[in-house]
Amino acid sequence: MRTKTKLEYIWLDGYSPQNIRSKIKIIDGFNDLTLKEVPDWSFDGSSTKQAEGNVSDCILKPVRLYKYHTRKNYYIVLCEVYKHHTNTRAKLRSYNTLLKRHDYWFGFEQEYFMYKNNKPVDWYDNMDPQGKYYCGVGTRTVAGRQLSNRHLDKCLDSDIGITGTNAEVALGQWEYQIFRDSAIHACDDLIVSRYMLQKEAEKWGFGIELHPKPVEGNWNGSGCHVNFSTKEMREQGGKKMFDDICEELKSKHEEHMKVYGLYNDKRLTGLHETQSIDKFTYGVSDRGASIRIPINVSHNNFKGYLEDRRPSSNLDPYLVTARIVNTLWHVFDHVPSV
Repeated sequence: MRTKTKLEYIWLDGYSPQNIRSKIKIIDGFNDLTLKEVPDWSFDGSSTKQAEGNVSDCILKPVRLYKYHTRKNYYIVLCEVYKHHTNTRAKLRSYNTLLKRHDYWFGFEQEYFMYKNNKPVDWYDNMDPQGKYYCGVGTRTVAGRQLSNRHLDKCLDSDIGITGTNAEVALGQWEYQIFRDSAIHACDDLIVSRYMLQKEAEKWGFGIELHPKPVEGNWNGSGCHVNFSTKEMREQGGKKMFDDICEELKSKHEEHMKVYGLYNDKRLTGLHETQSIDKFTYGVSDRGASIRIPINVSHNNFKGYLEDRRPSSNLDPYLVTARIVNTLWHVFDHVPSV
């Protein structure tokens, strides 16, 4: 019988876009752990673009603990790189007061492609155009379902806030959704779910492609739509409030696009259910807009959430979330308490 515990530390590196790195520590004991019991650790930052060789040690600070799948005494340890400029999670933490004051909820719709042999899995000659693959069933209309389902199960078993998954408009393209009533927790879950997806894909010999436009031509790119709400939006609402929010986002559109993901100009062209990167629009049930107001929100006296459709699939969730909160803080500070 085992008498030791496996801790798999993961963190974001210094590349652009950032990659997830991991390494494993074995500790004595075979008991349930709490985050406070997980030790700090160090790594060679010169190999991750986070330090120079002559001062290469960087410190990993555990910030969230996940019981990995159904295995006993096997944990994923999400870490911040202590006091490092690549630690974007710390930027979001700096907005904790606003996040709590307005009770932000966040959800992410993570799209991605499964790749093998330098192309999306199971692509064949003379394929039909996109359309029939969305939520498809059957060997010629869906590819990679086993990996998607396995990833879903592992996320559920690890208490990640995953709420669903579906095949997307291209063969081998998939989406899953993450939701939490805590901004930082939602972002953490997205990072850990990406790690679990990439690790599971290794077993299949697949690559996970987060480039927002990996396939040129008449195919949708991959985004990571961000759904968000505050207590004011959920409980008070009103068309004026939602219009004010959208107009404020419009006024800061350029600032948002700077942190909404790399290579997003390849995806945001005004085609394939996107708005052009240099244009901002919003509308009810409009999937070609920058911001979509869900139809159920408009039918509920404009109470609920908004969908920001601009972020790319390779977004840094901490930066995107922080940017939204930074843009909207004074909109809600002028709203009467609810």
